[in-house]
Amino acid sequence: MQKIREVTDNIIRESSKIIIGKEEKLRLVMAAILCGGHVLLDDLPGVGKTTLVKTVSRVLGCAFSRVQFTPDLLPSDIVGMNIFNQKTGEFAVKSGPVMTNIFLADEINRAIPRTQAALLEAMEERQVTVDGVTYPLPSPFLVIATQNPVEMESTFHLPAAQIDRFMLRLSLGYPTHADEIDMLRTVGDEIPFDSLVPLLVSEEIADLQHQIRRVYLSESVLDYIVKLVAFTRKSELLMLPAGPRGSRDLYRIGKVWAAVNGRDYVIPDDVKTLAPYVLCHRLALNSEARLNGRSAGEVVEQALAEVEAPGSTEEALRAHR
Repeated sequence: MQKIREVTDNIIRESSKIIIGKEEKLRLVMAAILCGGHVLLDDLPGVGKTTLVKTVSRVLGCAFSRVQFTPDLLPSDIVGMNIFNQKTGEFAVKSGPVMTNIFLADEINRAIPRTQAALLEAMEERQVTVDGVTYPLPSPFLVIATQNPVEMESTFHLPAAQIDRFMLRLSLGYPTHADEIDMLRTVGDEIPFDSLVPLLVSEEIADLQHQIRRVYLSESVLDYIVKLVAFTRKSELLMLPAGPRGSRDLYRIGKVWAAVNGRDYVIPDDVKTLAPYVLCHRLALNSEARLNGRSAGEVVEQALAEVEAPGSTEEALRAHR
C-alpha cells in the first residue's frame, strides 16, 4: 500500500499549493474519493469549500462541474433533457452537468425536493433517467455538496435518506492566524488553478480503488464497527440512529484510511478517527435532546468511550499475517 500512500501524499502536497493548512481534511476527501463515497461540506461561507473541490478535481485529473442550487432549479437542470433538433427532426439528449466525475452541489439544501430526488438517483445508482431512458454516469463519480449551517432562509431540509448517502460530513473551519497569512501571500491576488499539475487520470483511480479491496480488516475490528453503530440504536437521545449503511461506509473508508497511511491492514484507531465523520450526520436527536442542547457528536463520543476497542496494532498485524 506504499504506492497509495505516495500517490495520496503527492496529491495533498500539490493541492496544498492553494489549500493552506487543511492537510487532514484533504486526506479525508481523498479517502472518500478512493472508495467512491459522497462528501457533505457543512460550513460557513468563504472558508474555501468550492476552492477545495475545484483544486482536488484538477490535481486528480477528473472532470468537474459545479451547480449553484436554488429554489427554481429543476431536475432537468442537473440530469439533462431531450432537445428537438430541427435539422434532423429528432430529439437528442443534452447531458446535464451531473455527467462528470466530481459534481459540486453548492448549497444543496436550497433546491426543491423534486430536484433532490433526481440527484439522489445519481448518488445511489450512479445513473440518471431522462424521459424514461437511463444513462450510466462516468466512473469515478461522486457528489461533494456544500451547505451553510447558519442561514436557513429559502432552504429545504435534506431528507434522512439523502443525508445517509453521504459517506462523510466535514467542516473546514477558519484558518489559523499563520495559515491565513500564508493564504493571502499565495492566493491573495488570484487563485492559480492553472499552476496545478494533474497527477492522475480516471483509469488510475479505478486501479487504486481495486487495490484497496485487498486491505485486511480483522474480525475483531469488524465486530468493533458493528458495536459502535449498534450503540447509537440504544441511545435515549436519538430519534433516528445509524443504519447498516453507516456500518458499511465505516468499513469501506476504514480500509482506505489504512491504505493512505501506508498499511495493508485496518487498526482500531482508524475506526476511532473516522467514526465522527461517518456517523454524526446520520443521527437525528429527539425533541427533548434538542431542547436540552445536546448534539449527535455526544452520542458518538459516548460510543467511542464505552464500546471496548479490540487489541493493539501489533495484535491486528499478527492476525493479518
